[in-house]
Amino acid sequence: MTGQETIFTYGAPQLKFGPGACEEIGYDLARHGVRTALVVTDAGVAATGAPRRIADAMKPHGIAAEVYDGVHVEPTDASLRAAVEHARGGGPWEAFVAVGGGSSIDTAKAVNLLTTNDGDLAEYLNPPVGAGRAPDRPPRPLVAVPTTTGTGAESTTVCVLDVLELKVKTGISHPLLRPTLAVVDPDLTVSQPPEVTAASGMDIVCHALESYTARPYDAFARRSPERRVPYCGANPISDMWAERSLALVARSFRAAVRDGGDRRARADMALAATFAGLGFGNAGVHVPHANAYPIAGRVRDFRPPGYPGDGPLVPHGMAVALTAPEAFRFTFQARPDRHVRAAELLAPGLGRPADPAEHLPAALLDLMRDVGMPNGIGDVGYTEADVPDLVAGAMRQQRLLEISPREVTGGVLAEILTRSLRLW
Repeated sequence: MTGQETIFTYGAPQLKFGPGACEEIGYDLARHGVRTALVVTDAGVAATGAPRRIADAMKPHGIAAEVYDGVHVEPTDASLRAAVEHARGGGPWEAFVAVGGGSSIDTAKAVNLLTTNDGDLAEYLNPPVGAGRAPDRPPRPLVAVPTTTGTGAESTTVCVLDVLELKVKTGISHPLLRPTLAVVDPDLTVSQPPEVTAASGMDIVCHALESYTARPYDAFARRSPERRVPYCGANPISDMWAERSLALVARSFRAAVRDGGDRRARADMALAATFAGLGFGNAGVHVPHANAYPIAGRVRDFRPPGYPGDGPLVPHGMAVALTAPEAFRFTFQARPDRHVRAAELLAPGLGRPADPAEHLPAALLDLMRDVGMPNGIGDVGYTEADVPDLVAGAMRQQRLLEISPREVTGGVLAEILTRSLRLW
């Protein structure tokens, strides 16, 4: 079949949203006949007691649950393999419950995949880093319970990780990775430090902006049914979620960073993260996310406040944001009206620059300064000498770059990254 695409696809997990929603997970899993469950989390979230409370709340429903708190913040291929080995050594597990940020949810996706299917992790990684193998067998029920407001991992078909030897981020993408149920309880996000709120909130912003400005689904060549992919390009349903997400962010992001106890702001940001996930999980993301993978993967000595651990780290949402203003300057001419509308939603009170191409970058820079983002990739340790390696890492993310509304070359990425060494 030839010609332009006329079909877009949409998928989403079941969703339960609201304060106290996490208390009902035992009931929800029992409906699937589950009797054993592994709760997957990291040490920092485990210290809040929430994963243990969720596990204990399953007992009245006849479910025996164990808590695994070995998730690595910003997962690596090594940390995922360790989690898989732990899961294989226990159980057998009839379901998985991920409690935490995107790191915990993505780890649980990988554990679920590799305890129900044969093969090594590397076989499932997206090309060209891995072989892009598809699962042969359906995974078990997975409940995703986000405790940060940003990644949208509870809605998506993607698991993201660092490949340590290559110093690059990549992922696994398949519809079967999408959680069975997303349980979004805003009360679980109240303990999130302001720095984590800021970085994860920028991830929400970029998810919404990238899906909203993505190459439209009908600009692709027509695919046969078996070749349809989760990231199909901007479409009417993803647009709706992105617009609503940006409006919530505009109302509450700064307030959530200033005062973590502001429950309305926390609820707005939790809903914004979910809405953005429901959008980009189908439309896709593009240049800022492609750049973010090597920015995070090649970090040498930067360590942000508010994050656990001792090693170098550029949080994912921060890494995405640092090239976003320049990326959207580049993509503007492909979809000018979209970029201007996105800026109006994100910053309704900001004056419009004389040059429409500057409207969205100006809105982003104003927000980034207010929530304490670094002033460009230079502030997290990169110099102009690092740009070629960062370009090479970003060019590996072809699954994302093909979603860009303009063709992306190595030269384009080099210019975006160089201009992003310092943003203001």
